[in-house]
Amino acid sequence: MRRVLSVFAALASLAATPALAAEGGPLPEHHWSFQGLFGTFDRPAAVRGLQVYTDVCAGCHSLSLVAYRNLADLGLSEDAIKALAATATVADGPNDQGEMFDRPGRPADHFVKPFPNDQAARAANNGALPPDLSLIVKARVGGPDYLYGLMTGYEEPPADFKLFSGMNYNKVFPGHQIAMPQPLSDGAVTYADGTEATLDQMAQDVTTFLAWTSEPELEARKRMGVKVILFLLVLSGLLYAWKRKVWAEVH
Repeated sequence: MRRVLSVFAALASLAATPALAAEGGPLPEHHWSFQGLFGTFDRPAAVRGLQVYTDVCAGCHSLSLVAYRNLADLGLSEDAIKALAATATVADGPNDQGEMFDRPGRPADHFVKPFPNDQAARAANNGALPPDLSLIVKARVGGPDYLYGLMTGYEEPPADFKLFSGMNYNKVFPGHQIAMPQPLSDGAVTYADGTEATLDQMAQDVTTFLAWTSEPELEARKRMGVKVILFLLVLSGLLYAWKRKVWAEVH
């Protein structure tokens, strides 16, 4: 019994403690439209997040598990997807002469990686390997709150903090030392829909977009879950009514 009580006490203390990145600072608590049983992705925010990714993040971070045609789920038109894919250069082949060649991207292609291999990525980033962002929201403790906190968590280090050369202070990142310079700042992009591109707005938008890339089936899964729950409720009611009828005849 004492062991059970200690487990409940530990769970209660965890519930009362702000979420922490592993050995990092407390994460900001943010309400996301896609959370909860009936949560859905904010499409306009996700599309703006796509723009933040392509304009700011794509130079270092890959999105290798996402195809351009998947963006139709966010409401992008076929022409817009084709235009975006065509901005990428894809290595293809061999051709009839047995040679590889470059061509513009197509909707069926996955997002083109910014570097040909990990060694090239490390060489271009002072030895640090920028992670692929396809599943980043699911791969990090705290999920969207962690990513949002990371984007907005850059600040000057405390006076007694020893910051290594080439590193940047981030209050959320584990150890508070991160090789990536602050990627976002007010006005870093010009939104196509006219939304003011503040640091907070861009951080929310790119987090929403990367939450979608991490779990594009989320809305379908929730819809199926609701249908299953409704089916089980109806089935339970029918079984209860049948049970009462059977036992009423027995008595």
